[in-house]
Amino acid sequence: MRNKIRNFLNNGDLRRFRFWLQLSLFILFIYGGYAAINMGDSLPTFSCTYVDGKPGTCFLVPLQHRMVTTPENLFSYAGMAILTGLFYFTLWFLVFNKAWCGYACPLGAIQDWITALRKKLGMQYVTYSWEQFKALKKIKYILLLLLIFIPMGIGSGIFSRDMGVPFCMICPARTILPVFSGDFSQLTIDFSSKTKMIMTSLGMLITGIFLVGAFVKKRFFCFFCPMSALHYLLSKPALLKLKKDGSKCTKCGDCYSVCDMQIKEIADDVESRNILQDDCIMCFKCVAACPEEGALEVDFMGQPVFEATVQGYIKRMEKANKNG
Repeated sequence: MRNKIRNFLNNGDLRRFRFWLQLSLFILFIYGGYAAINMGDSLPTFSCTYVDGKPGTCFLVPLQHRMVTTPENLFSYAGMAILTGLFYFTLWFLVFNKAWCGYACPLGAIQDWITALRKKLGMQYVTYSWEQFKALKKIKYILLLLLIFIPMGIGSGIFSRDMGVPFCMICPARTILPVFSGDFSQLTIDFSSKTKMIMTSLGMLITGIFLVGAFVKKRFFCFFCPMSALHYLLSKPALLKLKKDGSKCTKCGDCYSVCDMQIKEIADDVESRNILQDDCIMCFKCVAACPEEGALEVDFMGQPVFEATVQGYIKRMEKANKNG
């Protein structure tokens, strides 16, 4: 029975499975609250607090709220609240690792659907040069630091409280996701104060950049996502792993050619067993595209659940050629 399940997974259609899982989780994170589902306020994905039907809240929201304090208070109740939230965030995250990005993130799903639309229109996408790629990798860590220190500056009186939760004010999740429940109220500029006007204007600008960027570049926003940066910092002990057996790799480059995040190490690194990189979204397209038996595999708690097989590769390629 166990082998039958593994053969089904290894030889199955990952693209179809991923589409339906993304759609199901998108519905959950937009409408789940209407079914009285409560997943807490420490979710490792963009379950946006501005969506009325959310079943839970993205961890970055309460993190910013709790960081609006003085440095001294971080060693009191405020610090305990932050650590408690981080603890529950970590519990959620450790189960699925960065597959939260590849399968559960509503913003990720929207980007993938925009990519599918562009493909149907026959339009090419852009890629980054290696130098651009290396430079862009740093932005998400800078945003993560700002997400932490700007709220502390608000608590210390350095910045105006009108900045609210600063990352949320510029995050495209705030403006885009409520639209799917019929709420267009976030697609506005708040003129009630100069600070709010600047922050909401910046949010509208970034929303436009997100939509245009997603149309010309696969997973455009993911290169800059502070949630992705936080994920990677906690990824080592996660139960779900992406592994590589370098001795079986022929460096054919098939894995790199399908990687939405342009991660060269997936093809070039034949030394590392744990091949997860900070920009990886764990979509596992690389595993599905690998023609070498057992060269790439997905493990959960040390047990392989999806691995590269010659039979699966041939079956998927035949189906891809049939579909054009």
